Parts: sequence; C-alpha cells; structure tokens
Amino acid sequence: MRAVGLYEYLPIADESSLQDVELAKPEATGRDLLIAVKAISVNPVDTKVRAPKEGIETTPRVLGWDAAGTVVSVGEAVTQFEVGDDVYYAGDITRPGTNSEFHLVDERIVGRKPKTLNFAEAAALPLTSITAWEALFDRLKISSIGEDAGKSLLIIGGAGGVGSIAIQLAKQVAKLTVIATASRPETITWCQELGADKIVNHREDLAQQVEQADYILCLNSTDMHWLAMTKIIRPQGMICTIVENENFLDMSPLKSKSAGFVWEFMFTRTMY
Repeated sequence: MRAVGLYEYLPIADESSLQDVELAKPEATGRDLLIAVKAISVNPVDTKVRAPKEGIETTPRVLGWDAAGTVVSVGEAVTQFEVGDDVYYAGDITRPGTNSEFHLVDERIVGRKPKTLNFAEAAALPLTSITAWEALFDRLKISSIGEDAGKSLLIIGGAGGVGSIAIQLAKQVAKLTVIATASRPETITWCQELGADKIVNHREDLAQQVEQADYILCLNSTDMHWLAMTKIIRPQGMICTIVENENFLDMSPLKSKSAGFVWEFMFTRTMY
C-alpha cells in the first residue's frame, strides 16, 4: 500500500523530510479494524513528532493521528463494527499513523462517522474534539449535563483547533460563561461567532482583563501565562493545560486558594 513516511527527522523544507513509500498492507486481528483511509488531517502532534532531531528509522515512520474512512476488515474479537461501516477517529501515538491507504486501529477508540459530514470534514474533528471534551469534562470535572451552568471558563487560545471546539462545548453543553482569548480582528470575530461571551487579548496582561474564573483551559504557552492563571483562578477552581512547560511552574500560589492543576493529553488512554 502507499503511504507517506520518514526515515530521518529533517527540517520540513528538506525534500527528504517526508517521502512516498510502499508498505505491506496490514491485517486486522484481535480488536483491530482495518480502515480504508478516505481523509486525514494534520495536527501539532505531527510537527512535534517530525521535528528535527537525531535518529534514523530503519523502516518508514508514518505520521498522522486523525482519519476518516471505511472498515474493510475486522479482527476476530471485534464486536462494535462491521465491514462497510464509515468511521472516524484519532489514532494511537504508539502505533503507525494514518497517512497511508490502509490503517489499523483499535475499535475502542473509533466512532461512527456522522452522516451529516463528508470524510474530509469528519477527519478534521477527532483529535481536537476529544482533547476539548476530555479537558472540560474529564480533567476540569465540569458537568456535561449543565449542573455548572453560569460558572466562568477562561480559554487561552480560543481560535485554535481545540479552542474552537471547547468554546462550543462549554456554551452549548456545559452552559458556562466563556471568556476566550484572541488578538486579531478575524480571530476575535471567529470566537464570538462560536459563542464566546467575552474576548480578551492574550498579548496583554490577562490578569488585568479578567478578574476571576472558575476554570481555566490553557491552549497556548503554559510558561507565558502561568503567573496570570494563578492570579485569575478562583478559590477552589481548576486549571488545565495541554501545552508542556519548559520552565519551573510555581504551584505555591494555588495552595491558599485550594485550587487544582491538571494536564490533558489525548493519547493517555491508548498509551496506558
């Protein structure tokens, strides 16, 4: 089968950074589905995995962690899907990616493609949508049935992939008051159209623009915004971030507030 892979972790401008390759078509066993991939999307995880570093792969490493396609065969232990089902999913970072004609994926992390979406539209959703859902409802413990209606959520990076989904989930599902950050006219308009109640500029001091928030979801530079987040978070509130830190994060300001901090990493379930 045809695929796009890499042997070396080179700058993307290098003609050899990504290559067309031929690989053996995989076979579905156990709880795996074999998917004929119809569409994929590109996420920050692709660029992070591919980023220049030491190491040479003896067999091509295939990237890609979003796909939509059709089930063409199933493993002997599969119970939830049949051949011919149209599906979408974010894959498993510990396995070969979706940038290939056919792809193996565990049925437990697969959903049925919405009938209202074409394959390209469906492939754009899984990783960002799962990240946003897990961050809000699994990590921050916000009620998914509206029991926290009226509480406030600050989303740092509201116009990005995860932020765009998080605004909608927070407003339409959780019924929260949503404060989103954006700095350009087009991203401000975008966040407003998605349902954000208030827009603030993350290029300026956030603590001067937001007095308090019950929840904070950080989707851009944990290091840069950490001090502001510790000031803004309400007593007994919760902060969640998806962005790894490079510097020491001082947790001491959270102690007197009995406030919490948690990470969201969408691949945790598949890794462990």
